[in-house]
Amino acid sequence: MDYLIQELFDSSSNKDLIQRLKSDQSGWEDGKKTAGTHAAQVKNNLQLARESRQAIESSQEIIKKITTDQLLKSFTLPKRVHGLLFTRSTTGQGYGMHIDNAYMNSGRSDLSFTLFLSDPDKYEGGALCIQTLQGNKKIKLKAGHIVIYPSTSLHSVETVTSGERLVCVGWIESYVASNEDRNILFTLDAGARGLLAQHGRSPELDLIFQSYSNLLRRLGN
Repeated sequence: MDYLIQELFDSSSNKDLIQRLKSDQSGWEDGKKTAGTHAAQVKNNLQLARESRQAIESSQEIIKKITTDQLLKSFTLPKRVHGLLFTRSTTGQGYGMHIDNAYMNSGRSDLSFTLFLSDPDKYEGGALCIQTLQGNKKIKLKAGHIVIYPSTSLHSVETVTSGERLVCVGWIESYVASNEDRNILFTLDAGARGLLAQHGRSPELDLIFQSYSNLLRRLGN
C-alpha cells in the first residue's frame, strides 16, 4: 500500500482546531522560510510560525491523535512524529513538484502526511499530487481526514484557483525505514488482527504474532 487515508478529527473537533489556528493572524508568515534551496523556488503559501502558541498546542494534539490511532500506528510504526507545519494557500498559491528532505532538524522523513482542515467545497484546486509509476495521484480529502504516504515520493500541491486551503503537514520517522518492509508488516498485522477479531486467540495465531514481533525486531532500527 503506497498511502493510507483516515479520518483524524470529526467535524466539530476540526472546526474548533481551525478557529484556534486563525485566532492570531500575526503568526502567519511566508512559507519559503522553512523550504530548502530547491523547494523554495516552487513554494508559494503562508505558514503558521512553529513557535506560536497555537502551532505548538495544535501540533501536540495532532501528534497524540496519530500515535494513538491503531490503524495509523500499524501503518507507520512511528518512532517520532515531527516538523508539523500549518499552511494556508489562497488564490494563485500552491507548491510545485518537489521531494521532502531526507533528514530535518526534527528527524528523518520516512513518511509524509497532509491533514486536510478546509472543507473541500470551500476552495477550488489545491489537490495534493503524488507521483506514481502510472502518473500523478490527485488527493483532496474531506475536512479532518489525513493522508500518509512515503517521503520518497515526488509530490506537489495544485494551484488554488479560488477560496482558501488550510492543512497541516508533517513527517514521521518510523522504526522501519523501508517502505516495502513496513508494508509487509502492516499487512501481516492486519491479517492477524482480523483473525483475532473473527476467531479469538489460538496457538496458531500466537505463532503469527510471534513472527510479526520478531520480524519487527529484525527490520527495525
